[in-house]
Amino acid sequence: MRFAIAALISLFLVASIFGQDAQSAQDTQSATDSTQATADSAPATDGTQPAPDATQPAPEAAQAAPDQTQAQEPAKAASGSAFSFQGGINLGSDVFLTGPANGPETWTRVGFQPDLSFGKIGFGIDLSFHFQLYQTSSDAFTLYPGDWVPNYQGNGKTIFDVYLPKILYVRYGLKGQDPLFVKLGSIDDLSLGNGFIISNYSNMHFLPQQRIFGLDLGIDGSLFGFPMVGFEALTGNLARFDVVGGRVFVRPLIQTSIPLLKNMQVGATVVADTNPDLYVNSTASAVAAYGADAMVPLIESPVFPLAAFTDIAFDPNNSTGWMIGVGGRALGFLTYGAQIRILQNGFIPSYFDANYDIFRATKYLYMQKPLPGGIYEGWAASAGTSILGDKFIFNVSLDGPFSGKGVVSPVSSANTVDYPHLRGILRFGEIKSFPIFFDASYDKYTIGAAKGFFQDLVDPTDAVIGLNVNFRTGASVLTLAYDAKWNPATQQFEVTSSLQASMKF
Repeated sequence: MRFAIAALISLFLVASIFGQDAQSAQDTQSATDSTQATADSAPATDGTQPAPDATQPAPEAAQAAPDQTQAQEPAKAASGSAFSFQGGINLGSDVFLTGPANGPETWTRVGFQPDLSFGKIGFGIDLSFHFQLYQTSSDAFTLYPGDWVPNYQGNGKTIFDVYLPKILYVRYGLKGQDPLFVKLGSIDDLSLGNGFIISNYSNMHFLPQQRIFGLDLGIDGSLFGFPMVGFEALTGNLARFDVVGGRVFVRPLIQTSIPLLKNMQVGATVVADTNPDLYVNSTASAVAAYGADAMVPLIESPVFPLAAFTDIAFDPNNSTGWMIGVGGRALGFLTYGAQIRILQNGFIPSYFDANYDIFRATKYLYMQKPLPGGIYEGWAASAGTSILGDKFIFNVSLDGPFSGKGVVSPVSSANTVDYPHLRGILRFGEIKSFPIFFDASYDKYTIGAAKGFFQDLVDPTDAVIGLNVNFRTGASVLTLAYDAKWNPATQQFEVTSSLQASMKF
């Protein structure tokens, strides 16, 4: 470990000294780069809802912070058509659950990550490996075979699980802006429609130990001169096709001149999990949620855009949910949204949410319970800001039932659908000549179940926290990634973190 830290510091210092000229040569081309293409990853207007029993321990594979070697995908799709090539070198340390009794163990990472782009097309490769020095007194050098060997130690990974993620990313166009949008790789914003079924689903919860290769695809009929129809499709894992979904939409009045209704959009969505027990040792059959939606832009001014939307959806237990809401921007930089929901007992809004991979097995078990009778009213609201060309994004969403339950003991017995849920996102993208960029997220469940609303809001119990901080000097970037999830079984956080230095040339 001392060697890893020393090497990390050495690489960072060398890159800082010799990377200045390389950075100057790249400034014109990389001015639009950021940690991610934030324009297509802004939070959805609806609040997300966690698993009904999210206080249960997470799957055996601990959630990890997003790997910054993937998050630094160039966002060049929006400008220019010149060909470019960049090579990347990174050195860091990652914590894997490879120790005794699946305990944490630190591995040093070395990687070469070239990427190229031409106009709206981008492609990156990750050739990284992990090693340890003097793991035992007799082993001076130990290479981690799990980076390259399928089914290593019986982990069940196929050749596609191992080698597809070697493709760091593939992308074409920008979501919501180009008639054809494709993004493959590690994705943390998979959503369809208004997000009432799937919202901000992420396939990055098991990094750095497990990288997953997903797909987000959008095709608008205007690409073929037929703007009345469009199609969206996604999967969290192309090697497994576990979480898969699609949405077909029509604009029935697009060729008319009727105010407001001209751009009305009506869609139908289906999302399924073909393997709910993928990360746990149990047996589960496939589950699916489906529904229909409609959206009407009420105000199409760039200064004050406003849209109204409605959804009806059916969860895997055939419970029904309905919502109506509005969302938009004020003055071009203030984002907001609000919803009223009528939900059948047992229905979970945004069943496939940002933390679905952590709670998917728990949700499956909840869906097998007898469906309780009755309905209840719920709400959702979000507010935030997006400025500097979406380089700076702050959004807070809160959702829950109108008739929430009070304090319960023990807290682990609380059903999360009975309590408010908060999700906060703060992202400061890379800006030319400013050395620091970062992103952070905070998910808090069962607010009000332990001590009361305001006390629970900042209590770490039932929280999922992520933080990635980057510092650039010249062509080099030093990154600290941190992730923590509260485990009520142990009454402490399960923490994973990584530290790395990288350089582009």
